[in-house]
Amino acid sequence: MTALPPPPRRAWLAALRLPTLVAALVPVVVGTALAYRDYRFRAGPALAALLGALAIQIGTNFANDLYDFGKGADAGPRLGPPRVLALGWLRVDQVRRAMMVAFGAAVLCGLYLTAAAGWPVVAIGVLSIAAGIGYTKGRWALAYHGAGDAAVFFFFGFVAVAGTYFVQARMVTPLAYWVSVPVGALCTAILVVNNVRDLDTDRAAGKRTLAVRLGRGGTRIEYAALFAVAFAIPLYLWWRGSLSFAALLPFAALSMAWRTLHVVLTKEDGPALNAALVETARLHGVFGLLFAAGIAISGPGR
Repeated sequence: MTALPPPPRRAWLAALRLPTLVAALVPVVVGTALAYRDYRFRAGPALAALLGALAIQIGTNFANDLYDFGKGADAGPRLGPPRVLALGWLRVDQVRRAMMVAFGAAVLCGLYLTAAAGWPVVAIGVLSIAAGIGYTKGRWALAYHGAGDAAVFFFFGFVAVAGTYFVQARMVTPLAYWVSVPVGALCTAILVVNNVRDLDTDRAAGKRTLAVRLGRGGTRIEYAALFAVAFAIPLYLWWRGSLSFAALLPFAALSMAWRTLHVVLTKEDGPALNAALVETARLHGVFGLLFAAGIAISGPGR
């Protein structure tokens, strides 16, 4: 017996993948905190960067659903959250239209940011949208050839954080790249949990994620390494004098990180890894907000 589809509102909320939007929020908050610390904060570009990042993330979520469905990657039993096309909750044309609206909204934000900060914003926007679509679309889709982890680290770390700083400061400092590293690392960790959970189904579907290539043991090492990098960078920046002791505020989330790490390193069942996925996303949010607060109150030259 086939279950009835949910109301349209619930179907669209599932398609939006709301928990993933934290990944778009945190880089903008951290980049803006650094701009504030350097007396370069500009409210208009900061808000446009946030809205643009959210629009790109939403468009990417729609694109992933659309192109994974087209390749049959979401067919069969699923351990993760529901996929609206595979379940028949929405039609292909609806999701395609929603994707175009989301990316269109991102372009509008990009036009404002280009006027505010210059032509480099065009390159940032084009590359980000192309990566969002190319993550699952086409013969050389990033997610299907083990390049998804590197793409997430690059775009949600360096590009998003340094790009947010750039549209406000109209320049990028070395410190902007440094503070982007833990943001990108923990965002990548969210993807790693997702991929280690789906390792067997992805392999069967021909989706050669990095988790499929590394195997369960290697992917767990990757996950632990990402956590280690995330917590090491604030410590290093404080030690070398780039930021004050306040930069160590993220260590308040260390116990949360340890609990989540323990689950990923010891569990293989879907429900446990689904919970770890939520906790990793929550850690990314908590760490990012604490790190942003520490950066903002550090003050230049302290």
